[in-house]
Amino acid sequence: MDIHAVLKQLPHRYPFLLVDRVLECTPGESLIALKNVTINEPFFSGHFPQRPVMPGVLIIEALAQATGLLAFATAQRASDDDTLYYFVGIDKARFRKPVEPGDQLILHARLLRSLKGIWKFAARAEVDGCEVARAELMCAPGKYG
Repeated sequence: MDIHAVLKQLPHRYPFLLVDRVLECTPGESLIALKNVTINEPFFSGHFPQRPVMPGVLIIEALAQATGLLAFATAQRASDDDTLYYFVGIDKARFRKPVEPGDQLILHARLLRSLKGIWKFAARAEVDGCEVARAELMCAPGKYG
């Protein structure tokens, strides 16, 4: 799934779209996506000027967007169907290593379960095969407006 397909699935836009491409997707199971991290990201000018580091909350947001793509693929829907998947919970978040400009963030999302409209995912982010962050994320469908 290239950037054009990602834009059809997610309502996010620059500077908040944090998925550049989907590399693999097995609906109902898992998804692997990537985010190219560049010095041009708007957050780097203030986080931190002396050593640019991608904020952990944005790594989690990138993972949440990957889980949203997996949820849409599993449900065979898109955000333009008047449905969003809202990020509703996070457990067991851990950060292992800083993410810097020039890194390619590989985002892994695996569906753990869907119960009463709440989807739970295991998610992890890697750079060069090394884990930089992980969390269990939950999302739930909602309507625009």
